[in-house]
Amino acid sequence: MLGRDIGIDLGTANVLIYVKGRGIVLDEPSVVALDTTTKRVLAVGEEAFRMVGRTPGNIVAIRPMKDGVIANFEMTESMLKHFLNKINVKGLFSKPRILVCCPTNITSVEQKAIREAVEKTGSKNIYLEEEPKVAAIGAGMDIFQPSGNMVVDIGGGTTDIAVLSMGDVVTASSIKVAGDRFDSDILSYIKKEYKLLIGERTAEEIKKQVATVFPGARNEQMDIRGRDMVSGLPRNITIRSEEIEKALVESVDYIVQAAKHVLEQTPPELSADIIDRGVMLTGGGAYLHGIDTLLAEELKIPVLIAEEPMHCVATGTGILLENLDRMSNKKVHI
Repeated sequence: MLGRDIGIDLGTANVLIYVKGRGIVLDEPSVVALDTTTKRVLAVGEEAFRMVGRTPGNIVAIRPMKDGVIANFEMTESMLKHFLNKINVKGLFSKPRILVCCPTNITSVEQKAIREAVEKTGSKNIYLEEEPKVAAIGAGMDIFQPSGNMVVDIGGGTTDIAVLSMGDVVTASSIKVAGDRFDSDILSYIKKEYKLLIGERTAEEIKKQVATVFPGARNEQMDIRGRDMVSGLPRNITIRSEEIEKALVESVDYIVQAAKHVLEQTPPELSADIIDRGVMLTGGGAYLHGIDTLLAEELKIPVLIAEEPMHCVATGTGILLENLDRMSNKKVHI
């Protein structure tokens, strides 16, 4: 096969690439390390992520995606080129067809930016698809039947909530509250309560190891190090689950309210289906301890976590790539 079909989950936190016939071939952080003096890209992905918060003044680790859309066009282009070269999929005579996932409710200008960044990598056949739809397919939901399916996809920059039926989105909402917001909530809480400055990576470790969003659901503690804001010296503190639950309560409530709003807009027949089938949680945020229990209690319907939440969108692109010829209406014409 000369031109391979490629699916890209262009996320705020991670980029996943699926190649038809090979499965998920790449899963790396969406980070680019740049030398500000020479404007040269020094590292991309995993290597660049290791530099976050640990670089000298002239080297900056940039996240080119913010809130699910392109914040830095040139860096996104460099990052995509690097990843596509790394997986080595270019055919001899034909360009690959590329399916890219984007959040619901993004503007036509933002869609155009995504299309152009991918186009610069050499592909002319570019398809755009909505993230929650692809995530639902990747999670194993049969969204092509005339029945209601609800998915909550909590990524790095956005949470996409959608009710799907007959292969399309019926009602949806996309909010800029997700994994990155949780990290900054934890940073702010520790800064305010303990007068201690910690880095992004420490905040993420706290989120994974001790955080919970359901009161009393977890009772862990963790020792963390940071810089004392008063003395300027390094200091150790112990952080507990119940503290992090308080730190995250406001952001998590945004997600709950957005999910309620989507359900309120859903036709009654589809609502009845969702009560039977439950809500599917996908994206890295699905790993946040207690999020499924909290949503189930607030929405009064069962909430299930997908088998591999972080891979749902990429796996979904793989399934859609098999049916790419039927998707011609979604093609972004140039």
